Amino acid sequence: MSDSLIIIPTYNEKENIEKIIRKVFSLEFPFDILIIDDGSPDGTADIVKALQPLYPGRLHLEQRIGKLGLGTAYIHGFKWALEHQYEYIFEMDADFSHNPDDLIKLRQACVDGADVAIGSRYVRGVNVVNWPMSRVLMSYFASMYVRFITRIDIQDATAGFKCYRRVVLETIPLDKIKFVGYAFQIEMKFTAIQYGFKVVEVPIIFTDRTEGVSKMSTRIFREAFFGVIQMKMNSWFRNYDRND
Repeated sequence: MSDSLIIIPTYNEKENIEKIIRKVFSLEFPFDILIIDDGSPDGTADIVKALQPLYPGRLHLEQRIGKLGLGTAYIHGFKWALEHQYEYIFEMDADFSHNPDDLIKLRQACVDGADVAIGSRYVRGVNVVNWPMSRVLMSYFASMYVRFITRIDIQDATAGFKCYRRVVLETIPLDKIKFVGYAFQIEMKFTAIQYGFKVVEVPIIFTDRTEGVSKMSTRIFREAFFGVIQMKMNSWFRNYDRND
């Protein structure tokens, strides 16, 4: 059994899912994969099931009924990972916007002392490929906004490519994480920092998907914009003592 699990939430990713699975399993380090599929009508889960005999004990699938949100998918995956005793637990998209080759860099950052390693688009300039300028600006200034409101020193606050050491996910009360969209990524970083964990940014190049459909929406953006203020205010009344 590997000590490292990659959690990949999916909804209608039939164009990408087999390729991303095969790519991860071709890496020099033996990562395991957990797919969390929210009832994809395009048959994403069936593709995963067909691949499981090729990777016994390494490719896992959890199926949920209905599109329940990115945040709840990751929380489900985190709990599964903790139950199965993984030490390094990753978040990654299915669409190749996150380069699987960078998984090894993120894991090494945690081996070398980080508690959370973020695959960062903005820690060294702007490293985004194939996004329209409007979306680059929205993402970049969203991170600036998060830094201004929360005072956390993270250049890519909305990044979704991460490695956690298990102690972080054991410490954070996962059932109290409120956001379900992309604001979930902000809340997890903010909460880890509040608990005193060491969060580092590892530079990556982010490439927009070439197949399938983006899940970004204005509703998700609004959740992040207004939710960050509420999250900061709520933190004034929370206890972040790891010993409690």
